[in-house]
Amino acid sequence: MSDSAAPAPGSKAKSDSEWRAVLNKEQFRVLREKGTERAGTGEYDKHYEEGVYSCAACGTPLYKSTTKFKSGCGWPAFFDAIPGAVTRHEDRTFGMTRTEITCTACGGHLGHVFKGEGFDTPTDERHCVNSISLNFGADENAKKE
Repeated sequence: MSDSAAPAPGSKAKSDSEWRAVLNKEQFRVLREKGTERAGTGEYDKHYEEGVYSCAACGTPLYKSTTKFKSGCGWPAFFDAIPGAVTRHEDRTFGMTRTEITCTACGGHLGHVFKGEGFDTPTDERHCVNSISLNFGADENAKKE
């Protein structure tokens, strides 16, 4: 979104200058410029606590820990998102067609979805998400049980 465009009603969209004020340089590169963190370097790749993963830009809940699985890809992998939280877009960069996923609320780049890879999950999908695009909140109820 350019600095002059107004966000849609109810949207968590901001101008680039507003995003630069609240995101660090690497978060801005990934979330706003559709970058990718290096495989195996993200905080949540091998993180398996119970709770919810939210958008690092706007705080919208995106994924429940119950949908996270070990894919070995080097990024956090989920087989499904919280309904309505993630939007899919065709991505034709790098000479291939992929499905990009973004936060529905703010448009922040999360990663890509891959289908039909044969993982033993209910959807046979892998949402390959940059850790830097996420924040995690532990499920306090799970810790009390």
